Formats: sequence, C-alpha cells, structure tokens
Amino acid sequence: MSTSTNLVVLDNGGGLIKAGIDGEHDPFAIVPNCLYRPPTSKKWLHLYSGNEDLTSAAMRYPVDRGYLINPDLQHKIWSHLFSSVLHTNPSKSSLILTEPLFTAPSIQRSMDELVFKDFNFWALYLADSASIVYLYKASRNNANGILSKAQQSLVVDLGFSFTHTSPVFHNFALNYAIRRIDLSGKALTNYLKDLVSFRSVNIMEETFIINDVKEKLCGLCCSPNYDILLTEFVKYPDQAQHYLALRECGLPSSPSVDAPGDVKCLEIAKQPEDRKIVDLTKNEFDLTNKQFLVPKMIFRPADLGLSQVELVECIVRVVNVCHPHLHPVLYESIILTGESTLFPQFVERLEKELRPLVPNDYRVKIATQEDPLLGVWRGGSLLASSPDFEAMCVTKSEYEELGSARCRKRFFH
Repeated sequence: MSTSTNLVVLDNGGGLIKAGIDGEHDPFAIVPNCLYRPPTSKKWLHLYSGNEDLTSAAMRYPVDRGYLINPDLQHKIWSHLFSSVLHTNPSKSSLILTEPLFTAPSIQRSMDELVFKDFNFWALYLADSASIVYLYKASRNNANGILSKAQQSLVVDLGFSFTHTSPVFHNFALNYAIRRIDLSGKALTNYLKDLVSFRSVNIMEETFIINDVKEKLCGLCCSPNYDILLTEFVKYPDQAQHYLALRECGLPSSPSVDAPGDVKCLEIAKQPEDRKIVDLTKNEFDLTNKQFLVPKMIFRPADLGLSQVELVECIVRVVNVCHPHLHPVLYESIILTGESTLFPQFVERLEKELRPLVPNDYRVKIATQEDPLLGVWRGGSLLASSPDFEAMCVTKSEYEELGSARCRKRFFH
C-alpha cells in the first residue's frame, strides 16, 4: 500500500456517518446518512450544514435495519462526502469501514463493488463495531484495569437500527455468542411519533424534529426511581419541565426514599413562584408520560408489541453461552456504546434491571465512553496505527484477482 497517501476511517451508520482521517481523535464530519427533499422542491439534497428546513421533508436512507439496501443512494452520499467534505481522493486512499455483523453475502458483494469499483479505493479493512470499541476502551484503561488483565469484555452496542450484544476476547468478537435485538434509536423515534400523533398533533412526517425531541427530552424513565417520577409527571406535566431545569442547573433531582433532600427538591418544583422561572413558551407540546415511556421500550419491548427479548435478558443469554470461566469477567467488564445509551441515567437503570439476574457472587460493572456516539470511529482510527494494519487489509488488486468471498475470509474468523 505504498501508493496510498491517506487512510479514511468511515463509521457508516444507519442514521449518521462518522468520517475522518486516521490518527485524529475525532472524525472530521458527522453527517446524516440520507438525502432529503423539502416539500417545495423536486430535488433530493444532502444534509450537511445543519441549517436546512426539515419541516415535512421526505427522507431516503441507503441503510435499513443496519444493512445496505440501496448502493446507488449510498454512492451519491459518499461522493459528496469525499469530494466536498473530506476533500480526499479515494483512489489514493485506504479505507477502514465498519460493517454490521452477519451481513448477507449479496450485501457484502455490493459493498465491495462500491468500495473498489465505484470509488477505486486502494485498500480496504472491514471492522465490526464491538472489536474496535473494545480496542479503544482498553487503550484508555490503565494497565491494572479489568480489561487489560482479562483481555475480554461484553460490548453492548445500541445504535440507530439495532442492538448487538457481543463478547470480545483478545480483540475478536465471539460470533457464536453474539445476539441481536431489532430495537434501538430509530424504533424509539417512530414510537414517539406514534404517541404524539395519536394523542396530540399529527407529526408522522417530522422524523428529524421528533428525533431531536427524543434526544433532548427523553430519558427520565431510565431512572431507578421511574415509577415515582412517572406518577408525579403524569399528574403535573408542567413540573416535568421545571424538573429538567433543575437538572440543567446541576441541582439534585432524583427522588428516593433514602434521600429526603432530593424529594424536597421535587416538592420545590410544585411552588407557583418557582414555576415562573421556567420559560415554557419555547415548548411546542407539554412533557407528559410520552417522553418518559419511550426509552423504557429498550427494557420492555413487549410494551411496544414487539416480539424482542429484553436488553437485560439478552445480556444474560449471551454470557451464558460463553464458557463458565468467562461469566464473572464479562459481567464485570460491560462496555456501552451507541447513540441510544445517551439517555440520562441509562447506566443506573440497566444495572438495576441486570443485578437481580446475575449470581450474587459476581460483580456487575458497566463502563461508558466519553462519547458513545464516536467510540466506534475512534477505535477505527486507533486500529490504523497498528504496525500490522497494512497486512490486515485487502488491496484492490487482490480483490480483482480473488473476488469478494475469498478476500473477506481475511476479516472474519
């Protein structure tokens, strides 16, 4: 790969693309992996500036349920990304690309053609998110950390399209134990749209707006004291807004029987003089149980009518498939990544749900990343600095000589 001048790291998510050059701590660009068309236009446009009017805009995504379904659309998005955003020449670059686990061979061939034939990349390395998230997290731990000692972890990736729970051993995902749940960020956004449209105003076409609402206002149901909070907020919707204001000011706001001061903090929100300090004019609709029910679906998918296993049960099943000697270490080294782990108090809720299902003599320790949205990309950037990286890649000449199927055996075990 001596003729390759750049190494592009591309986390090609179903919702967002994180793209940049290796060696950097953060990606150069984080852009929606879609095209949009305003109601007043017939053209499909790229979402990059962040200033677009997305009211009632139609959206087209090249990725569905985590897998590439429209290579032509992905080609258009990548073309604009490489030429106008990254300003890089693919024919003189190598590519680290993330790909979901268990991708069908037909989709793999389409992706290889996109990389080598359409964009003429010099070389390609395909990475699964669990392995490179583990690599990045382990590199951030000190030498005495549990990850460094055991060389294994349990990576829970809650992204835009799905949730993967993957045990990682010596930097390789153990494929036989990996489990997938078809529930994550996109499903939660759609559920919130359904709730608001059924009870308030029809916003079924406002995907981006409701996704923004979900990210900014949802999450309190992940609190261990969910039942107390929900009761208060359903009875007094305006107090939920003041509750959020208290959290933004850094004041304690999670009531519990062991912390009467926190309960008092919630009671303060009931005082009329305090309600006046909260600006309610910028909220389009009231906070009610809609916002607190949505993230709960990660833990209770049956409430959505989905025949999906609960997240904590999925974790237990994955651990039980592994060798019994690995069980205590996996429970002690759970790593969370993905956009759907950003809900406030998500870790506390997950630990509360998981603890009763784990043997008492095992510790449960859940590690978070400094930015779960960028953990996969940062792991890919770190992987590029490995001295063995070039040997792990497939070059375009190898692809042309051997074909897609034989080349891909290099990436998976």
